This record gives sequence, structure tokens and C-alpha cells, in this order.
Amino acid sequence: MRVLLWHVHRSWATSFVHGPQTTLVPVTPGRGPDGKGRPGASAWPDRAVEVPHDRLREEHVDVVVLQRPHEIELCERWLGRSPGRDLPAVYVEHDAPRRAPSDAGTPEEVVPNSRHFLHDRSDIPIVHVTHFNRLFWDCGRAPTMVIEHGAADPGHRFRGDWPRAAVVINDPLRRGRVAGTDLLPQLAGAVPLDLFGTNVLDVPRRLGIPPESLWTYEDLPQARMHGELARRRVYLHPYRWTSLGLALIEAMMLGLPVVALGATEAVEAVPPEAGVLSTRVETLAEAARSLAADAPRARQMGKEARAFAVDRYGLPRFLRDWRHMLTEVTG
Repeated sequence: MRVLLWHVHRSWATSFVHGPQTTLVPVTPGRGPDGKGRPGASAWPDRAVEVPHDRLREEHVDVVVLQRPHEIELCERWLGRSPGRDLPAVYVEHDAPRRAPSDAGTPEEVVPNSRHFLHDRSDIPIVHVTHFNRLFWDCGRAPTMVIEHGAADPGHRFRGDWPRAAVVINDPLRRGRVAGTDLLPQLAGAVPLDLFGTNVLDVPRRLGIPPESLWTYEDLPQARMHGELARRRVYLHPYRWTSLGLALIEAMMLGLPVVALGATEAVEAVPPEAGVLSTRVETLAEAARSLAADAPRARQMGKEARAFAVDRYGLPRFLRDWRHMLTEVTG
């Protein structure tokens, strides 16, 4: 099977391309957002093949896996085929609805009433990456299903020799309350934090957090970040409104216990034996402080976290689910 897929979300795509299919990855001059091609820093198999965008019409494509609304138009322009009509297609919805609740309270403006852009189409199935997303999007006539995230197992690497909490947030200042960035000062008052991600260097100054309470690590390669996470004693997940991040799953697979805001899909992803969930920031701060001070307890909870994550979010299950989905949609 030959699948057209744009390189949009690197971690998710890295899992997807390890399936048995041949994945055609568009490339444009300059490798912009619509033609990134293969990433240089990720180990993608040879069956993920770069194809210049202006040569896609020459390629045999069995199905397209869409991830952004405008990719429908790109298919029509670059392939001369319309997804869902003369080309089998699946749309992966990575995100929860982003419309904020309205003070006016009008039904069409609150999150649970957010209409997916494919709401009125029945020819392109929507695959959500979490059950929370499926619950909150109004998908109307579109067929829907859930294929939960899958991650390559980095191995049980927990060392926990640093009594600090790790946090992974990309663009924390831009994302603000959505990612729980505003909670970091209170949390850093209870336990020293290490913040990993893109555009994190200015966070301590901008939030007024003392340098000894918040260290930042800018855009580390995945392998190095895994090693750094494994040295911390607890993983902290302060996100208010997001799809389930792969960094959380990978931290659990590494063997870290989790302290997470009890919102969105985290309530499904973190069982009680693997960490602490709460909507009370004071509870999260105390849990992170307690785990950072108790290495044996942190190690035991981390073992439970790893066992759960490997079973539920392992790559074999993810690839099996996607193989079934692609077979079904292509008939």
C-alpha cells in the first residue's frame, strides 16, 4: 500500500512511518510547512520516501492521510484527485477543539459545540488520537473512530538521581494558560523544575522564577532529552487544554512517575498507581515535592507508569490499528 502523508507532527509521523506501508512524503523547495520531507534528526525507515510535490501526479497513491484542512486542496492541485471522492482518504484530528468558552454563553460558541470542518461530509473518516477529542468535537455526518497514540519504547531508563521535576512544553510563553505555563511559578516554589522544549530560555525571567528553581533546556534531540528526563525524579504535566502529548507517554515509558493536571485525556493516560492527578494546583505541587524527596516511591510508581504506557501506547498496537484502518478505507 502506498500512502501520501505530509510531515506535520514529527513524533506522531515517526510512529506512523514504521508501519508496513510505503509512505510518500512531499518535498517542496526550501522544505516549508507543506513540504518538509523526511526529518534529519529522526530515524525513519527507507520505506518513507520523499517525493517532490510537482512529481506527485506520476506516483501511484492508494490513500491519503490528511492532517490539516488545506491538504484537501493540495491533493486536488498536486495530484489532480479529490480526497474522499476519487482518492480514499482519512483525516487525523490531532487537536482538541480550540475555541474558548464564550462569556455570552451562546451554544455555538462553547467548546462542546465546536463543529469539525468535515462535519457535513461522510466520505472522509475522522480518526481522533484521544477519546477526549472525539467526545468534544461535533463531527456530524463524518464517520469517527479513535486510534490512540503509539510511541517507540525508549526502554526503562529511570535513574532519578536528581530530585527535580521535568516539564516538557514547546513555546510555553506563546501557549500560556493552554499549556499551564502560568502554573510554573507556584509549582517551582514547591520543587525545582527543569523545563524542556522550544523557546524556553526566557521563561524564568519572564515569569519571575529564580534561576535555581527553574532550569531550561532548549530544543534537545530526542535521544538526549530521553536521557535527561530519566535523570529527573518525577514528570510534571501542567496542561489545561490539549491533546495528549507524546512527551508524557515517553516519560512514562522511561519509568518516571507522573504528576498531572486532571484535565483532558490525562485522566485516561495516568492510572492512580502511576502518579497523581488533580485539578488543585496545591495538590500537584505537594505531590511533586513528595515524589522528588522519596526516590524509592518514585521508582515504584515509575515502574507502574511504564507498564501501563507500554501496554496501552506501544508501537505494535498503534501500527496494528492503523493497518486495519487503511485496509478498511481502501476497500
